[in-house]
Amino acid sequence: MANPKRRHSQARTSKRRAHDHLRARSLSECPNCHEQKLPHRACPKCGYYKGREIVEVEESK
Repeated sequence: MANPKRRHSQARTSKRRAHDHLRARSLSECPNCHEQKLPHRACPKCGYYKGREIVEVEESK
């Protein structure tokens, strides 16, 4: 199996890794309580998804 003859420079390595960064999560607004939530998931604050209560959420005091 072939092996590299010379090491890659730091600039070349950094150029390759330029697209490996993390992206910000896209959030949508819950139509029931207007909190930010992940799309296509039940709201962690109120437990509603598509107008129905899916998860029972305990009230925090």
